[in-house]
Amino acid sequence: MFNKILIANRGEIACRVMETARALGVKTVAVYSDADRGAKHVALADEAIDIGGAAPAQSYLLGERIIGAAKATGAQAIHPGYGFLSENPDFVDAVEAAGLIFIGPSADAIRKMGLKDAAKVLMEKAGVPVVPGYHGTNQDADFLKAEADKIGYPVLIKAVAGGGGKGMRLVEAGKDFADALASAQGEATTAFGNPDVLIEKYIQQPRHIEIQVFGDGTHAVHLFERDCSLQRRHQKVIEEAPAPGMTEEMRRAMGEAGVRAAEAIGYKGAGTVEFIVDGSNGLRADGFWFMEMNTRLQVEHPVSELITGVDLVEWQLRVAAGEALPKQQDELSINGHAFEARLYAEDVPKGFLPATGTLTHLQFPAGCRADSGVRAGDTISPWYDPMISKVIVHGPTREIALARLSQALAATEVGGTVTNLAFLGALAAHEGFAKGEVDTGLIARDLDGLVAAPEVRPAHRVAAAMQALGLIETNWDTGFTLWADMHRSVHLRCGEEIFEAMVEVDGPNRQAWTLKDEAGAVELIAERISGSWDLGGYRLPSLSHSGASITVYAGYGIGFEVIDPLDRDASAGGDLNLIEAPMPGLVKAVFAKAGDAVKEGDRLAILEAMKMEHSLLAARDGVVAEVLASDGDQVEAGAALVRLEEE
Repeated sequence: MFNKILIANRGEIACRVMETARALGVKTVAVYSDADRGAKHVALADEAIDIGGAAPAQSYLLGERIIGAAKATGAQAIHPGYGFLSENPDFVDAVEAAGLIFIGPSADAIRKMGLKDAAKVLMEKAGVPVVPGYHGTNQDADFLKAEADKIGYPVLIKAVAGGGGKGMRLVEAGKDFADALASAQGEATTAFGNPDVLIEKYIQQPRHIEIQVFGDGTHAVHLFERDCSLQRRHQKVIEEAPAPGMTEEMRRAMGEAGVRAAEAIGYKGAGTVEFIVDGSNGLRADGFWFMEMNTRLQVEHPVSELITGVDLVEWQLRVAAGEALPKQQDELSINGHAFEARLYAEDVPKGFLPATGTLTHLQFPAGCRADSGVRAGDTISPWYDPMISKVIVHGPTREIALARLSQALAATEVGGTVTNLAFLGALAAHEGFAKGEVDTGLIARDLDGLVAAPEVRPAHRVAAAMQALGLIETNWDTGFTLWADMHRSVHLRCGEEIFEAMVEVDGPNRQAWTLKDEAGAVELIAERISGSWDLGGYRLPSLSHSGASITVYAGYGIGFEVIDPLDRDASAGGDLNLIEAPMPGLVKAVFAKAGDAVKEGDRLAILEAMKMEHSLLAARDGVVAEVLASDGDQVEAGAALVRLEEE
């Protein structure tokens, strides 16, 4: 076993690797950017090395600096985590040329699976079922259109490089093919520097089921399947293992196909073979096809760990250190069911826009596994993925595990930023999902119900007002009778709504509240009974308070802001004339010019932030007065990019 390893990553996965390394007695070296100087993974490591600026291109993507840090600290091996350089074969070559060990597959294996079209040809030769389509090198638009016509619509256009849904377009009819192709190629060029695409038959009612494989360079085993069908815009949201409705015949067929794929490229380490599955008529052994292979540890690996009892990071370290596969196929079995929900800092009502902010409060309930790269007090940076944590649960059955997931999400507390917690809770409670009726279109079909704002009860408003006025912990002398000073009020905002909360304190254990907004007034009595506050039949929930912000931990966290009533008019509504940057980022493109006539919803600019591109749209019909930013500008949140003429 190694004495010391370097983790060439950050956040949750860096912390995850360090925890296993520490359990094995292996020392760890962290690398960090300027933005991560005080990050959790830096604090967990035995040593930490500064490798550059906040942007990944100035730090986490600089292979030479990372290798130099490993050599300077005496690390024997480098663990890449996922993302960044984890699937870069040139980095693997450089690590090995420096006399270090790469904890992962060979550069050759990564190259073979790096381009989807070449990988599919290789898989066909290995006897792995492949979706009907065109995976060749001819990228002529007319030729690709003819191939799509032969395959039959609907078809999926996919960039041959990269992932995450970028460069992917669904085409329902031949008349739409040309525009969709141009759009996919443009996005692929921006994201990956490679415009090439492949064409595939689009599977109706598709499910995304993947096989966890592990190899030693010669032989491989599989650790069964994960169902990752619950997706939004091709991004996984909740994963589970095993897949609901899976038959033993299909599990055996998929597992054997995954092993054939791994052994065909001499795979070493942890990897995932992803399959698209036709779920329109149940799961069948002849109804799955190879999509791609991820030549690294997956974000969702914990669900496989919980059902098999295997620590995949431990296996990675042991096999990279020269040990044999820890278990053979007949020694692996499934125990129970597991779910993982990805908790992000994102503004769901604004279209799941990634969010920033300082975490004023972060607490997970007992009984769940929370893999996180942040702590209370840490800042969600605009430079990286806005993941807060993975909330992971296990149970003896799917029904029990799903109930535990719902409980864990309801008891998770996050303050200081908006999150997708309520969205995850709604998914966990979804009737179809509970029945195991999942496919990749579920979220899109039921999106309106899943993103509905949690109900804000009068009790929630009173709780926030009590916190704002310091009336939760009351220790007044019960003999005090002059209560004139105990008539208080506060103005609060919740979402777009502003209300006034007025209180008359009748004593240390009773408060009479009146809530007033544009709809009218509501009265509520707060009474302290046996040491706990009762708010009109509801128990006072837990809260956190930082500056003017208050979070009430009911309904997955309801945010309130204390406001100055004199600022009420200025704070209501937004300026429809200005198109502003919703977060710090890089202006990738500006499409507007002064004098242009635009319609509501027209795309005026693209902002790149948190590893994603965000289209900035006109809020109304109008004429562009001036353009205030240029391609390549780095801007702060709230920066004006385009201004329309006054109506």
